Amino acid sequence: MKASFLFLLLGLSITSRAQDLKPTASQALMKVKAIDDNGLPQAQNTITFSSTKDGKEYSGNTDAEGKFAILLPVGQKYKVKYKAVTIVESNLEVDLPARGQPYAMTYTITVTPPRTFTLDDVLFDTGKSTLRPESNNELNELAEYMLAKKKLVIEIAGHTDNVGAPETNLKLSENRAITVKTYLEKKGVVPERIIAKGYGDTEPVEDNNTAAGRQKNRRTEVRIVSQ
Repeated sequence: MKASFLFLLLGLSITSRAQDLKPTASQALMKVKAIDDNGLPQAQNTITFSSTKDGKEYSGNTDAEGKFAILLPVGQKYKVKYKAVTIVESNLEVDLPARGQPYAMTYTITVTPPRTFTLDDVLFDTGKSTLRPESNNELNELAEYMLAKKKLVIEIAGHTDNVGAPETNLKLSENRAITVKTYLEKKGVVPERIIAKGYGDTEPVEDNNTAAGRQKNRRTEVRIVSQ
């Protein structure tokens, strides 16, 4: 899943206090707020700062106001990853120089999520609408995300390759979408927030004349209807 990021530096202050966390000469206090394009806070999402120096990762989960605070070692640069349903990489690098004294940085992160994304790890038995066990993790994450995003309405879109009769493919894709919808409902998501629809082989994303292309076309997508 890809998304675009707009990072706005709100302020840089020299301080020794910020709620329960205190910056030190070796650790800066990063205060983060995540919002969407409409300025609404993004709750229950994970933002990770990955050190370009040693690869270590430091993560925090946003609260109901879309905020969290975290201590990060200074003298390093960090790449940022944002996780809603799946992990989103950004090209941003945050530079935290060593200043010889404690300081805190405050950022607002505006995330523009895609309207459609593929559930790469949601898999079915060949020719059936039976979910494979390895699908559970990604579907559980989607369910948790929807439970946190109370107003989110999605469409589960099922797709197949072009092997077989179009009518059969259409029915198979619909049944697979319904299976995903049922799974999410069992996790507590109300049915009215999930639309299940099958598209059969009518919306390929790759060439059906190759095995790799057909594999790409056999997919389950999430389409954001409203949020």
